[in-house]
Amino acid sequence: MEYGICLNSIIPVRSEPSHTSTMVTQILFGEHFRITEQHHDWLRVKLAYDHYEGWVDTIQLTPVSEAESHRLDQADPVVSTGLVQLVQRESSGETFPIVLGSSLPGLNNNCFILGNDTFLYDGPATGTVAGDALPATTDPAALSDRIIEDARRYLFAPYLWGGRSPFGLDCSGFVQMVFKINHIKLLRDACQQAEQGTLVPWLAEAVPGDLVFFDNKLGAITHVGLLIDSHHIIHCSGNVHIDTVDHEGIFNQEQKRYTHHLRLIRRLVGTELK
Repeated sequence: MEYGICLNSIIPVRSEPSHTSTMVTQILFGEHFRITEQHHDWLRVKLAYDHYEGWVDTIQLTPVSEAESHRLDQADPVVSTGLVQLVQRESSGETFPIVLGSSLPGLNNNCFILGNDTFLYDGPATGTVAGDALPATTDPAALSDRIIEDARRYLFAPYLWGGRSPFGLDCSGFVQMVFKINHIKLLRDACQQAEQGTLVPWLAEAVPGDLVFFDNKLGAITHVGLLIDSHHIIHCSGNVHIDTVDHEGIFNQEQKRYTHHLRLIRRLVGTELK
């Protein structure tokens, strides 16, 4: 078994082959991966979407062929946009929930195929298939507006280290999912995302939709948020919320103090990503 796919709502990915180890990310429904190593009942996987690696329990994944994995790589990248929606396995008629940001590769006429199964989906989505999903826009201003609108869908979602769902996510998982919905691939961690796109020298030159990165006292990038206007940022710290931002960093109005130190700004919309 060298390739697999997530047919659960969510699969946790851990740092070590153990249920007690740290969850480092999550695989959402429809996302696929390569299996690189096995340790007892645990498999080390490399995710196709962002190349992130970690360990999953064998009982939680579904094996697929190399040919199917390659097909999924080329399929139209349709993404669910409802907070929670139902998909139905055509062969058995069983239905189960999927969360915002799940993958529905090749969705066409409310149908898509994963592995050996055909699934039915009759909910909101964004993608490239006319008739079944909202078209992806290429206009930078319109795309930035849509990204900010999608970011607001996650407002008040709680912070969860390694999370990527509206029921718990971390700062980099939050921005990754918002951009995934809009067909821009971000890497998983904030320090990796800070190498993508193009550098914006000053906050005064930033525009809505830019990513703003923050560092700790050692200079390591540890946080990221999304600029929604010249003075406000939406980010996940405790939960997803909106704070004031300036050239010093994020100022929390409730705490009356700066909580994060501004390091750099990157533009993803309308740029070539690494």
